[in-house]
Amino acid sequence: MATTTWQVSGQYYETCNCDFVCPCVPAQMAVVPTKGSCIFAMAFQIERGRYGAVTLDGLGFIVLGLTPEAMGKGNWSVGLVADARASAEQRDAITAIASGAAGGPMAALSGLIGTFLGVASAPIAFNRSGVEWSVKAASLVDMTARPAMGINPSATEPLHLENTGHPAADRFALAHASDSHVHALGLDWDDTTGTNNGQYAPFAWKSA
Repeated sequence: MATTTWQVSGQYYETCNCDFVCPCVPAQMAVVPTKGSCIFAMAFQIERGRYGAVTLDGLGFIVLGLTPEAMGKGNWSVGLVADARASAEQRDAITAIASGAAGGPMAALSGLIGTFLGVASAPIAFNRSGVEWSVKAASLVDMTARPAMGINPSATEPLHLENTGHPAADRFALAHASDSHVHALGLDWDDTTGTNNGQYAPFAWKSA
């Protein structure tokens, strides 16, 4: 069976309920998250994309998940919020890409997922204003973050982690989550402390 050729690129934004800085990537997913378990929201704004003959330009999706202990131990519960503007074909394409079923970076996580929570639909709005960014998907997801800056008061770039191996991006900027709200697919999380972890980066994925 021939595999579908695809590629997507754009901007990636994430917050999780770990304290800043999330220990999971530097510790190679072998440590317990700072709250014991981890809830995360990984949002992707597709600027350019195509799945076979299906164009995905301008759409978005959010991967939501719960890891009950150290990430490397698996048993994750993961679901997807797909852009309400997507057609049935586009939604199927986004689901295949985001789940890893179509190959690509997310396929590396498939062995860690124990429960698929399903796919929800909502209009997804991305906003970059000055140094802050936000992602909102109706009442399902609402998160805002500000970049984490170093000690140089003249710096215009945030702190970065490199060579991360993260499926979204190998290099990403660090951020402080101003607030995070997830109420979708059986996941419920509200945080307004301003102390939780955030990260963001350009992303570019493609089929093998």
